[in-house]
Amino acid sequence: MRTTTLGRDGPVVGRLGLGAMGLSYRYAPALRDRSKAVSLVQEAVDLGVNLVETAGAYAAGDNERLIGEAIRGRRDEVVLCTGGGLLGDADGALRPAGGPQALRASVDESLRRLHVDHIDLYLLRRVDPGVPLEESWGALAEQVWAGKIRMLGLPVVTVQEARDAEAVHEAAAMAAEVSLFTRCGLDDVVPYAVERRIALLAGAPLGRGLLAGALSRSDDLAPDDWRRTQPRFAPRAIRHNFALTQAVAQVAARHEATSAQVALAWLLRLGDHVVPLPGTSAPYHLAENLDGDRIRLTEQDLTDLEFLPYPAGAPEV
Repeated sequence: MRTTTLGRDGPVVGRLGLGAMGLSYRYAPALRDRSKAVSLVQEAVDLGVNLVETAGAYAAGDNERLIGEAIRGRRDEVVLCTGGGLLGDADGALRPAGGPQALRASVDESLRRLHVDHIDLYLLRRVDPGVPLEESWGALAEQVWAGKIRMLGLPVVTVQEARDAEAVHEAAAMAAEVSLFTRCGLDDVVPYAVERRIALLAGAPLGRGLLAGALSRSDDLAPDDWRRTQPRFAPRAIRHNFALTQAVAQVAARHEATSAQVALAWLLRLGDHVVPLPGTSAPYHLAENLDGDRIRLTEQDLTDLEFLPYPAGAPEV
């Protein structure tokens, strides 16, 4: 797998990481087998994935516990990414929690759940509208100086907000939902990231499963799958969006590849600093996703993908 670095002087990571959210949160959480989830993370590391992403808000911290269990005895093989600034309500909804005291507590809780003495990359998951960004960022910078965190990452922000934060402490990464179906901010955020040598962590790079081409109707989702609540997965929208994926499938056929591999290859071509974080609960999809690094898209492929219509349904957050 090709590699890149996190930030100017950060660790070397593979161009494809592992997003762990779906292993225990939102995507049919009642159906998850913990032992299989732990094994999948370990298999990912065996296959060369060294950037693993989780968050304190995923499954009320249990996603972090799962990752901590999976990397026990293999800490040196993993660049561990987690984050705070969000709290989960009883109904599963997420709300910003960017106050300095809340962030300090979140860092300590993450260290405890992960069973580690430091976190390689800590993401501020959301800008709290009730707290100045520089105040939240400053509280996390204190945790870097205390040795609890190695590097910091920003959420979706404007270029000016990024500059304001970096006046306090440099950012090694920016995390955003980016895919063929979600291209918001690419025109301004990507050039800024390139200029500053900031890694762009692309979350939900497969459109939360849509770009894999396997979801054609709402009934393809489990009854307790969070995606059923999202506009893109409403009955009429999901049928429309499935039709869009056929254009991706046509490009994939030229390369004897899958739609998911093409969607990842498109992201990788945006620049060496872009690191997609696909998630999966199936080992065969894990290996398939990682093979997306071998795809080299042609100019014709890119033209076909650039003119892909925008999907039905508003972007999820």
